[in-house]
Amino acid sequence: MRSLVTAGLIALTSALAPAALAQERPSTILVLDASGSMWGQIDGINKITIARDVVGDIVSDFPADQNLGFVTYGHRERGQCADIETLVEPAPGTAAEIAGIVEGLNPRGMTPMTDAVVTAAQALRHTEQAATVILVSDGIETCNPDPCAAARALEEAGVDFTAHVIGFDVRGEADALLQMQCIAEETGGRFLTADNAQELNEALREVTAAPASGSFTFTANLGGEEIGDETVWERPAAPPELPLLSGEVIWEISDTSFNMVQTGTANPFTTDLPFGDYIVTVHSTAQDDFSQTEASLALDSARNVHAIFPPITSQQPAAQVFGPAQTLVGSAFTVSWEGEGLAPRDYVTIVPADAEDGAYADYDRLENRTEGELRAPAEPGLYEVRLQLDAGNRVLARTPVEVVDADVTVSAPAQVVVGSAFPVTWQGEGLHPRDYVTIVPAGSADGTYADYDRTQGRSEGELRAPAEPGLYEVRLQLDVGDRVLARTPVEVVDAEVAVSAPAQVVVGSAFPVTWQGEGLHPRDYVTIVPAGSADGTYADYDRMQGRSEGELRAPAEPGLYEVRLQLDAGDRVLARTPVEVVDAEVTVSASAQVVVGSAFPVTWQGEGLHPRDYVTIVPAGSADGTYADYDRMQDRSEGELRAPAEPGLYEVRLQLDAGDRVLARTPVEVMDGNVSLDGPDRARAGAEITLSWTGAIHPRDYIAIVPGGTPDGEQSGYRRIQDEDQATFTAPAEPGAYEIRYHLDRGDRVMARRPLEVLAADAPIDEGAGLMVPGTARPGDIVTVSWTIEAGDADRRVALARADAPDFTWITVDHVGDETETVIKLPDEPGQYEVRFLDLQSQSVLGRAMITLGE
Repeated sequence: MRSLVTAGLIALTSALAPAALAQERPSTILVLDASGSMWGQIDGINKITIARDVVGDIVSDFPADQNLGFVTYGHRERGQCADIETLVEPAPGTAAEIAGIVEGLNPRGMTPMTDAVVTAAQALRHTEQAATVILVSDGIETCNPDPCAAARALEEAGVDFTAHVIGFDVRGEADALLQMQCIAEETGGRFLTADNAQELNEALREVTAAPASGSFTFTANLGGEEIGDETVWERPAAPPELPLLSGEVIWEISDTSFNMVQTGTANPFTTDLPFGDYIVTVHSTAQDDFSQTEASLALDSARNVHAIFPPITSQQPAAQVFGPAQTLVGSAFTVSWEGEGLAPRDYVTIVPADAEDGAYADYDRLENRTEGELRAPAEPGLYEVRLQLDAGNRVLARTPVEVVDADVTVSAPAQVVVGSAFPVTWQGEGLHPRDYVTIVPAGSADGTYADYDRTQGRSEGELRAPAEPGLYEVRLQLDVGDRVLARTPVEVVDAEVAVSAPAQVVVGSAFPVTWQGEGLHPRDYVTIVPAGSADGTYADYDRMQGRSEGELRAPAEPGLYEVRLQLDAGDRVLARTPVEVVDAEVTVSASAQVVVGSAFPVTWQGEGLHPRDYVTIVPAGSADGTYADYDRMQDRSEGELRAPAEPGLYEVRLQLDAGDRVLARTPVEVMDGNVSLDGPDRARAGAEITLSWTGAIHPRDYIAIVPGGTPDGEQSGYRRIQDEDQATFTAPAEPGAYEIRYHLDRGDRVMARRPLEVLAADAPIDEGAGLMVPGTARPGDIVTVSWTIEAGDADRRVALARADAPDFTWITVDHVGDETETVIKLPDEPGQYEVRFLDLQSQSVLGRAMITLGE
């Protein structure tokens, strides 16, 4: 056997492989549902928010050299089946771009799920390679009448793609599940479901995971004298121009523990193997030789493995090996060696004295050292320590070793309780840290084991008694060969165990449980199950943990139950006591009528309620267990709920946290609110305006100013109403038609709205005064100001003020009587000023106009 590696050559050829293999990875397009239903919530979090986080996490781990694209639908328009867009064409290094796009998606439209998959498949078609579409959707197809037929048509048209489909929060939606499953099956893909963020993350990682195996080709070539006298292993991107080795070639591929995985006699020899680390051995009948290498086979490694044999056999070096004359069974002992030309992968091993050359058992590679360690066999006898070549397994040196039995004892209590932890002690020379003690039924075959504890250089440890009483043995066994070195009998007996609980408890309540018994293990437990359940059944449980009392939670349904004390090992029931679970006298009260979006008080009373039981408000007729806004009991008798955004008939329910059973309910009518908004009809761009409102519902409701035609629920900024009835806002910066809206905090429903015309920042505003003012003048000029409003009894003034000054402050002011004009001397300082026609009696501005004073 020859040493293996010309390291530089292997490094060079292996480095060529990943770039080529990157092209073999399938191009992928992610199709993400951005329809309006993605605003739905899971555990209080919008599904689109969950999708943003999970997709951002997944694409950040996507291979940078693999093509990745992105398609979405329902993100631009409501009610449009054509709202499908390829936002990122398949290309390498697109992960950051896709994550940014997903973060900005605003769901609002339909669910053209099938046509989105078609769009993605067509975007991948130009690659003319196998491709993958990953669809994430939370609802039923709303556009294409037959998703199965559409998927089938793509396959029949020769589009080489696979669609993996992930149904997100579609539990209970049979039609949607069938549609999604059909798309996956028709394209050879997988169908998975995910009900929360963690499951969505796991599903996406599962369908984007790299393949677990690949096809690899192994070839034996004949090299020239230029390669030297050692077999060279190469993994080039393309086969070398060398002749195949003549004669029979035998391949043996084993794992790193020398367990055979695959064999073959072809040359080349092609086989499918799971990715991993292997030992590859090639035998040549023509050379009467063989060679061996360790190979890491992975998705991005070269698929061709070549063993290039030299034309002649080289001379082997002389060597010596040294070991002890005698050692104990199973012990570790030191071996040393010396010799010229030894290769790092040559090895020492211990085998029976009459074993053929090339045989090996426990071994240690030389690795440029002069000493190492071997493990003695489990059986006493005459053995040899041999130094063997890795290439050819020729023995270079050998020395005899006698393996003898050790004087070993093991001790344990004569009697232990079922399931208990008990001490074990041992002594003996030469025990290996991985040798172990175990407890097994008396008469079991040597090598049998159950609960065990490694010796680890100690002289004492701990075992767990079996669940069933009887006669057992504690054994000390060798890790190598499982030979029993010592044994002692142990009787496992039943414990005197008792468990107590109240004879009667209320559904869903927490109740105390006490127990007593000798030898109970900290992981043994109490549980409550229906009477007649099979032993080992469990529901709510509490571990012993060295205590004598604990707490269980009663089931949601009344009936006859048992509290049981069960062993953790074997689930055997040691003690039991009956418990009747009864319904509680529970009531819940709330106002008969509440306003949409408002907070309203709820009170309740009942025996045995659990702190995590809760009240909730749901539409009348909803299935039991349904919930919306809720409030936990928390040992209180009153709480608060938030009314839905839509009026109608609802129920306030008190539900168990365990099982979601409804214990009490009361009807509530949700009424529409009467909210009004008041404010100016017109305002200059960027100016401060005062808005007021009546009929406010909740402090977290808010006011928003949006461009006319903006869909309800969309806004770029808002202000909570808190406990106020008016507030100052800044008008939008761009002139145009706007709407002032009062939104409910829950559901974003608009309760009141009024139009607002935003004028240019310097536009005049007339509220009936007919004010006429020159637009520009010079500092210090005297200008004429006129108006058309008729004289009245009110206290009216014409005022000059800085443009940004409050409405009822001024620099100069003139009283207005029957006249229709006046003159004003302008300030000496340049800037923006405003002339205002004021009605002091009503505190209103009837007209205003800007005047600019230049240099």
